[in-house]
Amino acid sequence: MATISMIDSDSNSNSQMDKLTSEIFSILENKFLFGYDHPSPIENQFDSIPIQELKPGKHITGKVRVLSIDGGGATNGVLAATSIVHLESYLRRMSGIADARISDFFDVVSGSGIGGVLAALLFTKGKDGEPLFTADEALRFVVENGKKLVKSCKTGVFGRVFRASVKGGKVFSKTFGDLSLKDTMKAVLIPCYDLNTGASFVFSRADAVEMDGCDFKMSDVCAATMAVSGPVETVSVDRRTKISAVTGELAMNNPTAMAITHVLNNKQEFPFCNTVDDLLVVSLGNGEPSCGVAGNQTPSRGALLKIFGETISDTVDQAISMAFAQSRSSNYGRIQGNKGFVDLDNLNKEKETNILKLAEQMLRQKNVESVLFQGKKCNKTNLDKLELFATEIVKETERRKLNILPTVVLRQTTTSSSPRTSSATTLSITSSN
Repeated sequence: MATISMIDSDSNSNSQMDKLTSEIFSILENKFLFGYDHPSPIENQFDSIPIQELKPGKHITGKVRVLSIDGGGATNGVLAATSIVHLESYLRRMSGIADARISDFFDVVSGSGIGGVLAALLFTKGKDGEPLFTADEALRFVVENGKKLVKSCKTGVFGRVFRASVKGGKVFSKTFGDLSLKDTMKAVLIPCYDLNTGASFVFSRADAVEMDGCDFKMSDVCAATMAVSGPVETVSVDRRTKISAVTGELAMNNPTAMAITHVLNNKQEFPFCNTVDDLLVVSLGNGEPSCGVAGNQTPSRGALLKIFGETISDTVDQAISMAFAQSRSSNYGRIQGNKGFVDLDNLNKEKETNILKLAEQMLRQKNVESVLFQGKKCNKTNLDKLELFATEIVKETERRKLNILPTVVLRQTTTSSSPRTSSATTLSITSSN
């Protein structure tokens, strides 16, 4: 991209005037290419920042804020939804904006399975221009519709895929109507597994606004990532792209790596995000199940599937933590609980109250962090971790008010007929008529 190459070359120049000129032309070029308008006058921004610091970097362009939500888990989405309720509350208090939404503070959201449903509820724009659901409303949706979205059975994940209630599809249609990926407020990534191609497929706002063949109704996206009547035959809005979807839990239960890859490779929307140092990531788990067995007893198929899914999620967490290295404590946070460490006997036996109390107890467990070459260590509680990252997110939000260059430039709807190469989705494997 011309903007980046221009700035990179000027950063090596010894002339401060050349740097200033480069920054001015960068702003003009961004405005020409993306329609970017900064709320502050250019001259006032330059007056407030030393000339020698006018170069791309997180203090000028900011960090891309990413929210990632796991599928399934021991709580079927309730732990992640409860985490979001607390996070939204912290953000409102720290920012001083009483009616702020979670979507106001994140640039990218990825969600798998029930995590994808939460992402859709919180980041899809309603008729009033606001997100369809607040965090509290999304939590209530997951609790009240849990049975419709995921039918309980003893065969674990595969049982849910092939025996799920068709009522879930009606719930999504009633909730989203004709709203599609193009109606999402920020960059949205929701995976499923396409049986037609034998590979993962990612529903992406970036691709939806780039190609009509990649725009899907949000109700269909949620049905696909949950596979509510699975396998779900899913067709794009223009009916050119067809997939046979099963749950995103099988594709990538922890979608954090997918979100990071998308941001780092999407230079059109995140032009200055080059390394993990330019990211601020919050990853929400849904509780590791208590799958222990006594002696040499063989685990059930359902238990093995849960162990497999959570093992993969944990592996993703470890790999990402290694990638962030020393910046993990401030740039990457993982919230996860373990059902095996909860005193289930003291929980209310009423199912709805029970699952909410289970989630709250998990949030009060010690936060477990992967450490480079040192295994794992326990920190303060998960709630403490959420509050810490709420502080970092609000700081980033305030820092952007002084930014010269845009941190995020979301693309608007186009009529392009071919996919761009900067997206990390799986467009090349779609089946089109």
